[in-house]
Amino acid sequence: MLWLADNDEKRISRGVAKGDKQAMRKLYDLVAGSISSACCRYVANDDDAKDVAQDTFLSIITHIGDFEYRGKGSLRAWATRIAINKAVNFMRKQDKQLLSIKEELLSDKSLNAVEVESNLALQDLYDIDADQLHAFIRSLPDGYRTVFNLYAIDGKSHSEIAQLLGISESTSASQYHRAKVQLAKKITNYLSQKSTSYEY
Repeated sequence: MLWLADNDEKRISRGVAKGDKQAMRKLYDLVAGSISSACCRYVANDDDAKDVAQDTFLSIITHIGDFEYRGKGSLRAWATRIAINKAVNFMRKQDKQLLSIKEELLSDKSLNAVEVESNLALQDLYDIDADQLHAFIRSLPDGYRTVFNLYAIDGKSHSEIAQLLGISESTSASQYHRAKVQLAKKITNYLSQKSTSYEY
């Protein structure tokens, strides 16, 4: 079918709703990268992330009738939202205490949070490739990673995060702050080691 040569999201979604296999392949090509990226940001284990991505794609096909076209890119955005919801739900099922604050982990005083963040200049981020930064985010503790992704990358407010995860806004804000501190420390250490390796 000629229309499958382009990215006409309306026609792709309609084709999927009718069970058209070519439309399903086109849908997969269109959204697979975004789905995989979203799942990997939230789920640290690769095999689990793949399972969540597969579950997401099946859910997209099953609920394609709920999709409302709102301009170019809306199908990918809709699919990504489903992936995020699936990933967050997976994380919550894995650990019911996912977002509980554990006093032994971090304290702002012990981490010198302000100092760490102030020493990390925006320019420093240009010295880190996207894959390395992605790896640092994935290495954050589950709760920190979840809130960091929702707030910093997916644009949710602390109020929305609180509602989504069943926590208080203050807990969300605290988790996000602590995630930033840990991430800043990882980046600072990485840049320091990288700089040392170039010295003769």
